[in-house]
Amino acid sequence: MKIITREREARGWSRTELGRQARIHPARVGQAENGRVVPYDVELQRLADALAWAGDPAALLEEVDGDVPAV
Repeated sequence: MKIITREREARGWSRTELGRQARIHPARVGQAENGRVVPYDVELQRLADALAWAGDPAALLEEVDGDVPAV
């Protein structure tokens, strides 16, 4: 599981909702979560902003254990 997925699920958001909040197409969110694409820097920043992520936006794409609680 990627951090972006963990953070999205911790908020109870669908990919559609995260896409809406970040102004990114939901399919693009899914592709990023599944590792099929690496989002552009501007997209990563929008995702980080939508998730109120204080760290490096690129860290959202890192893999984590699914049992690790959201920050």
